Amino acid sequence: MALTIRVMLDLLVISFMFSFVVLQQKSSAQSLRLMKCGFDKIYQLGDSLADTGNCIRENLCARRLRCGRFPYGMNFSQKKSTGRCSNGMLIIDFIVAGATALPAEVMAEKKIVNAATNSSLSVQLAWMSSHFKTSTRDRAAKLKKALFLVGEVGGNDFNHGLLQGKTIKELRNMAPEVVQTIIRGVRRVIGFGATQIVVPGNFPIGCLPIYLTKFRTDNSTAYDNHHCLKDLNNFAVFYNHHLQQAIQELKKRYPKITLIYGDYYNAYMWLLRNAVALGFDKSSLQKACCGIGRGYNFDLRKICGSPRVPICTDPNAYISWDGIHLTQEAYKWLARWLINDMLPKLNCQ
Repeated sequence: MALTIRVMLDLLVISFMFSFVVLQQKSSAQSLRLMKCGFDKIYQLGDSLADTGNCIRENLCARRLRCGRFPYGMNFSQKKSTGRCSNGMLIIDFIVAGATALPAEVMAEKKIVNAATNSSLSVQLAWMSSHFKTSTRDRAAKLKKALFLVGEVGGNDFNHGLLQGKTIKELRNMAPEVVQTIIRGVRRVIGFGATQIVVPGNFPIGCLPIYLTKFRTDNSTAYDNHHCLKDLNNFAVFYNHHLQQAIQELKKRYPKITLIYGDYYNAYMWLLRNAVALGFDKSSLQKACCGIGRGYNFDLRKICGSPRVPICTDPNAYISWDGIHLTQEAYKWLARWLINDMLPKLNCQ
């Protein structure tokens, strides 16, 4: 598969989302801290939370999400969209769309359709395997200086299910299978030669405008103190707990491998608790910057990028960009939290 090179930073970032792309990063404070660990490469498998433009290369951006057109990427490039599902950069850009963990045929058996992409975790791992087969020389030594991120992936398995009418009980029954699919992916990455791996969990999905809109209710007890939906956040906690348990079991099997859980859930909750102090607009914490609709500026029939869908004046004042994905400013703060949380756990000299 052809590689597209973009000179961006000093760290070499390889993202496997819908296809394969190689990036280089500039020296942010966060990336410099990671470089002190000796990392010269970051390999990422994931979904639209980390896609730096592969959906454009796979011609998938326009099917459901419109990440391949303006206003997506408006604060990253003034000339054209980069394919990032944000107004600018993503977490991977600061550290360094639509993929699922389960294969498409397994999702279909569960009567869940993924209209965005068939590039599941297994497909991405096949791309990674193909890449490493063509660059076997000194691979083991090179990968000792590489950080692997296996995810976030798995969230879309549940997103598609929720939007297609699956109950939380049904999603809970799916969770072990999704977790084991991810763990098999981690084992395969270890087989490639990875020695330091981060496996991110899921966000508190009950705080996202897409679900706050879909499951809106007048029952005040359905919400927590941050006006997030309790049941959906409890499910995210349930899934993340199972993922963490599986990671701990895997660590016993591979004691010489550094395996870290990426705590996206608590990173997001920290951001929400401290949002006003960090410069976000208190009245817009759960509204989409780019969107339209009652309450949360979100409507699945008129998503960001559709004709006559407005954009907020200041994206930096919003956590949510399009009701599903976050703004560049939100990703920046999440990246800082995650790096601070992960660095002590990494095998740094």
